[in-house]
Amino acid sequence: QVQLEESGGGLVQAGGSLSVSCAASGPTFGRYAMGWFRQAPGKEREFVAAISRAGAINYDDAVKGRFTISRDNAKNTVYLHMSSLKPEDTAVYYCAADDDAGLWGAPTLQSLYDYWGQGTQVTVSS
Repeated sequence: QVQLEESGGGLVQAGGSLSVSCAASGPTFGRYAMGWFRQAPGKEREFVAAISRAGAINYDDAVKGRFTISRDNAKNTVYLHMSSLKPEDTAVYYCAADDDAGLWGAPTLQSLYDYWGQGTQVTVSS
């Protein structure tokens, strides 16, 4: 079992950049596909980005070209660098781990993820 803890959220102006991180406990971080999801007030939680064990990546169309997901297995951490932020990016951002995705799977479905962090708030002001 893995525990996930997000950090790095905050307030940023539209057009700015912000990075959030997710640190995982345990020695087996490299066996998990990692994903980022977000939930805006009054909306369903939605997929943002995912990275497989081997580095394959998926992005939601809404963030493609603006957000970058990466992972550092030596540090047990996955990152989400967000640029050209918009007010509609305001949400609680969650990281998640999937231990059943294989080497190249980077799932976009929430139901495929086994472990979740508590989330970190990102607020983009206009």
